[in-house]
Amino acid sequence: MKIQMVDVKNQYLQIKEEIDKGIQDVINDTAFINGPAVKRFKINFEAYLKANTVIPCANGTDALQIAMMALGLKPGDEVIVPAFTYVATAEVIALLNLTPVMVDVDEHTFNLSLDNIKDKITSKTKAIVPVNLYGQCADLERIVEFSKAHNLYVIEDNAQAIGADFIYKNGSRIKAGLVGDIGTTSFYPSKNLGAYGDGGACYTNDAELGEKIRMVANHGQSKKYVHDIIGCNSRLDSIQAAILDVKLKYLDSYAKARIEVANFYDRAFVNVEQIETPLRANHSTHVFHQYTLKIKNGKRNELKDYLNKNGIPSMIYYPIPLYNQKAFTSKETLPITEKLCQEVLSLPIHTEMDEKQLNYISEKVLQFFN
Repeated sequence: MKIQMVDVKNQYLQIKEEIDKGIQDVINDTAFINGPAVKRFKINFEAYLKANTVIPCANGTDALQIAMMALGLKPGDEVIVPAFTYVATAEVIALLNLTPVMVDVDEHTFNLSLDNIKDKITSKTKAIVPVNLYGQCADLERIVEFSKAHNLYVIEDNAQAIGADFIYKNGSRIKAGLVGDIGTTSFYPSKNLGAYGDGGACYTNDAELGEKIRMVANHGQSKKYVHDIIGCNSRLDSIQAAILDVKLKYLDSYAKARIEVANFYDRAFVNVEQIETPLRANHSTHVFHQYTLKIKNGKRNELKDYLNKNGIPSMIYYPIPLYNQKAFTSKETLPITEKLCQEVLSLPIHTEMDEKQLNYISEKVLQFFN
């Protein structure tokens, strides 16, 4: 079987009957926008997260934009964002005429750390956007404590860590995305909870803020044809909601399968000095949206080419710091971000991988270093 970074088709085949029924029910109802499937998924997702409010929307980028609009951020306000992340996180900041302030990340967890945030705070700073990258949370407890002391909002970009648990110092747990003021996620097909098209959501435990988010996502309406604020039009369609509602039941088992793949890779590469395997932070579980190595001998690109020649896909998330993108005008040079962009390489990881594939992938990686 061809090795893939993500195997959406074979995952679908395992739950085909349930998925097909969910899609057909929507077509039979002809309730394609905000129909029963959307309401059902919203309720079930709230129960899974133990969240006060979930507001489904059209995609993960919209979710970030809606969150910032709901918090009332104004043009010129500064928003702290990691320089090592996907462009969407900073893109929506600039789109709203806010100022993205890009900061370095922790070299082992790849996430924002409080130490890198502190010296970036100014009188214009209004929010921090930690990205729970690759499948585990940033050091959110310390970041939230700091933000409260400085009257800042925290928006968790949780597109890659849906289903992960944040673990407080006292041992209590909460689902990723609910530690800060608002969590956002994407249901892009390759995500751990992926639709068969686009989709996203905001969620919060603040009921009043949840109502504001709901209004923003629906043209600023407090009720039909009554528009109290400027909003946007961002909806999760009913077919995608029906698909997500089926897959939500399997989310924890999907995470378990990904963790088993990660454990296999960890054991395979434990004695290779040139490889640093992913660190699992004490403050978070890891649901391994990506399994990302750091290649320490400067031959990351050679390894990628070698794997490709042997039928093994791999990806570089991310090859260019955000501040070096032409779309932004930042003059930053952040040493850890620069280093990670030269070292990181993500191997195939998904719910349908078998031991034969894993053996082949790990053997080829080991052969490269021998």
